[in-house]
Amino acid sequence: MSAVREYCERHVDSLIETIETLVRLESPSTDKAAVDRCGAALAEIVRAAGANVERIAQRERGDHIIARVSGTGDPVMLLGHFDTVWPVGTLARMPLRHDGDRLHGPGTFDMKAGIAIALCAIEALRATETPHAPIVMMWTTDEEIGSETSRALIEAEAQRCRAVFVLEPALPGGVLKTARKGCGEFELTVHGIAAHAGLDPGKGASAIHELAAQIAAIERLQDLPNGISVNVGVISGGTRANVVAEEARGVIDARAPTREAADRIESAIRSLQPVRTGTRLTLRGGFERPPMERTPASRELFARARAVASSLGRELGEGSAGGGSDGNFTAALGVPTLDGLGAVGDGAHAAHEHVELSSLAWRAALLAGLLAPGDQDGHGKI
Repeated sequence: MSAVREYCERHVDSLIETIETLVRLESPSTDKAAVDRCGAALAEIVRAAGANVERIAQRERGDHIIARVSGTGDPVMLLGHFDTVWPVGTLARMPLRHDGDRLHGPGTFDMKAGIAIALCAIEALRATETPHAPIVMMWTTDEEIGSETSRALIEAEAQRCRAVFVLEPALPGGVLKTARKGCGEFELTVHGIAAHAGLDPGKGASAIHELAAQIAAIERLQDLPNGISVNVGVISGGTRANVVAEEARGVIDARAPTREAADRIESAIRSLQPVRTGTRLTLRGGFERPPMERTPASRELFARARAVASSLGRELGEGSAGGGSDGNFTAALGVPTLDGLGAVGDGAHAAHEHVELSSLAWRAALLAGLLAPGDQDGHGKI
């Protein structure tokens, strides 16, 4: 590990340059042309790191990138995305800038720095001739909007791998993620009966009033002490103040830490019944990301990561996250998954988004150690 660590430290400027190159190529999920420009540059960088690269063409979303590096034994997956939440033009008001130990910019933390860390780790293994497992890199383009076009690809590749390492950002202090909540989104539409609000209010059935009653029922499903959150984040309905509303809708975000809890919440939402005569409900959506739950296999994988970190002179912790990632999919398949191996920093989806430059080299060395075979110092095998 000493040779790998030294390589990462000597080449941290190149790692930073990769981050900056990717960030300058703004890549909002819904702008295929922009995402593909970033993907073309990423593909060239990945090839330069010694990988065989395949671009998986998409009609409406950006093309996904699958890259493979040969090795010995059963393959492992490096997983992440290069789409961001930031529209093209964000760099004009949030430019890339260095501020002491911080590199600021849209997409730095979530998660272009994670991709650069992965590439540095692979380069370190190759440069030091350190044996490693075969590596499958999956860099996708629609994670921020639900992974609709990439999920099947991710799951198909993951099922052939013995472990998945997700390069999403770390929790504060560099803590890894061994659990994530499942994420669901539902759209509840209430259908009522329109009427004049002054002349014939009794002939109407207000969809808005019914939606208000449903929101109160939905709020009662929330159980924050047990990690269950339910939030009606968008509402709309009606046409004019003097018209009894014929239709109203609410969009519901639901989060749950376990599959059992997710199933219970989804069942409760699907069981909602109207309380006002003349109204009816329609519902669509569901839990699109299953919970990433701690398992004996994921605990074993984290123990190995902690041992590798110790060999680098670092303490490593584990935690859980309220948001989901593509690691939720691989974990639900039963493939040991370790998340949060990307950059240390803060501000995902926020104006202060940044990564800590001093953490980059050791995060790359940590990942390289996980990709290398176990040794006799307690690191074990994946």
